[in-house]
Formats: sequence, structure tokens, C-alpha cells
Amino acid sequence: MRKLTSCIATLMLAGVFAAQPTLSAHANATQAYANFPAAHTNERGIPTLAPMLEEVTPAVVNISVQGKRVTRQRLPEAFRFFFGPNSPREEVREQPFQGLGSGVIIDAEEGLVVTNAHVIDDATEITVTLRDGRQFDATVLGRDEESDIALLELENPKDLVALEIGNSDQLRVGDFVVAIGNPFGLGQTVTSGIVSALGRSGLGVDRLENFIQTDAAINSGNSGGALVDLEGNLIGINTAILGPTGGNIGIGFAIPANMMNNLVEQIIEFGEVRRGVLGVRGGNLTQELADALEIDRAQGAWVSEVLDDSAAQKAGVEAGDVILALNGTPVYSFAELAAKVGTIGAGRTVELTILREGEELTVTVELDRQESQQITADILHPALRGAELSTVDRRGVVVTAVESNSPAERIGLRQDDIILAVNRQAVSNTRELQNMIQNAQGVVALNLRRGNSQLYLVLPN
Repeated sequence: MRKLTSCIATLMLAGVFAAQPTLSAHANATQAYANFPAAHTNERGIPTLAPMLEEVTPAVVNISVQGKRVTRQRLPEAFRFFFGPNSPREEVREQPFQGLGSGVIIDAEEGLVVTNAHVIDDATEITVTLRDGRQFDATVLGRDEESDIALLELENPKDLVALEIGNSDQLRVGDFVVAIGNPFGLGQTVTSGIVSALGRSGLGVDRLENFIQTDAAINSGNSGGALVDLEGNLIGINTAILGPTGGNIGIGFAIPANMMNNLVEQIIEFGEVRRGVLGVRGGNLTQELADALEIDRAQGAWVSEVLDDSAAQKAGVEAGDVILALNGTPVYSFAELAAKVGTIGAGRTVELTILREGEELTVTVELDRQESQQITADILHPALRGAELSTVDRRGVVVTAVESNSPAERIGLRQDDIILAVNRQAVSNTRELQNMIQNAQGVVALNLRRGNSQLYLVLPN
């Protein structure tokens, strides 16, 4: 009882002390509000985001999708015993589904809408609803699963409003931001907060991770919506939250607008993403590594290896270099470097600021194009015959196809599985996968990611 009384007394005292200097606080606030842009204060000089939002919110749309997803259910062994050894091992069904998300109009005349790739997964019908209630059918112009960006085109667009794309590289921690989307299908909703952090990675949400973190409330259904600054410029596409129950706990993530814009430009020009490749391996420059290498820095992308005949090698990048900036924008981690390079188009030229033996240098690099390395899996192992594999994911090898009743299907391999490791050793391309399987002694265990789950498949000897 004492603890409860003490807490109540503390709360009341805090209220009393906060209430006393009312006139002085009002005078100070009025003076501070005088420095706000006119669009951010009302006629009484009190801050408001209403004028900006009245211009911005018509460009943020609700997206509803319909489609069918294939589900697989393993049949009991009794079924196989009754119908014979050639009977199917599992039952395959198509289940209809519906989903909701958000999107942002970036070109009013052409009717172009950006959203997350996961919002439109397996969708056969896409309907876009504007704030004023008008609806448009939409088609997918292109998508990029690694960065979770998709570009839609509205049919017969008319009287649309588009958002101005801002420069996300100029964001600073503490900048005010506003998130706009369609949480839980409630309809358009606006929340506000600040930029909590920049360059977030290692979340396992997407494969190219360089997120803006914000405490503006983001919930289920906000995916694909807009993160804007106080001037109404689009500076991010809301994509994920960190929360044990799927609800907002003040930690949300958005894809930077500059990354999104690079991908959209490629989709418009080529109809696909032509990913740029630098050709280096490495990791984060930590304090321990900096001390060991006698480097007077503790942040950056440390280069441990430069691949032969790569863009980096041609430009003169060397193992042991620390990449400090890309096109003049600081780089704080290797994941941030990989995400930025991976979303810049192949053939484009970038400037790297590197630290080498205590001296800062600038090198110009023309990025290579990431090629898809597709192979038939029977050259790797007899049990994988019937599967096709492709290097399209920097964190593994994707199973692009599996023939019906093939050995690969019988051991449990499925299309869209991602092979992450062989006997707990990570693989990033088909060449590494082939070498690891051929050099493995004894049991060969493949670590797979299937949807949101991970599992192991053991290849028979």
C-alpha cells in the first residue's frame, strides 16, 4: 500500500509543478511557434500538421488484393500403404486469400504507385482505393523481393495527386516524420514521431536492409504507406515493425526514398531491376577490428576481399580498405553499403571515399550487373535431380523450379525454398553450393528457409 500511495503522490506532485508556470510556458511556446513555417501553425500560432496533410494524404492509397496460394499437406503413411508406393506424398491445394496494404502515388499523370512487394504476393487482382473513395484496378509493372519494393500502374488514371520524393540521405536522427497508411483496414490513418535511427540492418526482414527507424506508430496494414517529413516530402516507404504481438511498440522501419527511387527508375526504364554489384566481401568496422588494424575509426565498411575482375578491382579498391562514404554520404556498416550498392543500377558510376593506411582517397567505380547463375541441381547431387537453382539472393540459393515426382520433390524440396547453408556453412551462390556439397564428407544437410520458417533436409548417401 505504501508503494501505491507513494506513486500517486509522485504523479500528483509532477502535475502540480508542471501546472504552475503556465503563463511563462505559453509565452515561450508562442515565441518558439513564431519560427515555424506558416503552413505548420494555425491562425492562433499553434503548431499543426493539418495544412501539409491536406496536400499529402490524397497521394497515399489503400491497396486490397485477392489471389490464390498453394498449400501442401503431407499425407499419412497409411494412405501410401493403401494406394501403393507411387501414390503422392502430399496433397496440394489452392487456397483463396485476401489482403490489405498501403501505397504511394509517385506519378499522377502515369498513375504509378509504389508499395511493398510482400503486399502483392501471389495477387491476381489488385484494387487501389483513394482517400476520396475512388477505386482503380492496378497491374504490377515490376517488383524487387530483395528490397521489398513493387511498382503498380493504375488503369485509366485521372485527377490524381503525387508525392514529391525527398532526399532520404539528408535525414538526421531527431527529424520529425509522419507515417500515413491503412492500419488493420481501418482506413487512412496518420501518426507522427521522429527518426529514431538510420541505417538499421540485421533484422532478417528483407535481404537488402538499410532501414529508417521511427517511433511513429506503424501497424499491420501500414506496409507500403508513406513516411514523410514536415514539408510533405516522401522520405520512406513503411515496411516493417518490431513487436512481439504484431502491434506497435514504437519501433517501425521504412525503406529510404532514395533506395526506392533507384529501383523504380530501373523498373520504368528496363521493366526489371538490374542490380549493381561492387565485387567486395567484408564486414563492419568494429572498435576491436579498428584497434587491431590501427585504424582511427570505429564505423565503416571494412573490405576483407576484392573479387577478381570485379568493378571494385578495376577501380583500385584493395583488401584492407575501409569504405567511409558512397557518393559523399557516410556509410556506417557493410550491410548499409551492400543495400545502397544493390539498389543502384548496374552500369552507374559511384564515388567511394575509402580509408587506406590512414589516408582518405576517392575512387570512381562503374558498377557491374548481378547476373543470375541458374543451374540444374542434378550436377550437385543425385537426390536433387529435378530441381533448378538460381543465385538471386545474396544470402542463399533459390529453388526456382521442382519437377513433379522427381527425386528433389521426394526428399521434400519445394519451389521458392532458399538454401542458406550446407552443414551449417553459409552459401551465397550456386558455385559455393556446388563446392560445399562435393567436398562434404559423410552426411550432407541443407539448411532451408521456406516462407517464415527454417528447416533441414538431409541428402541420402
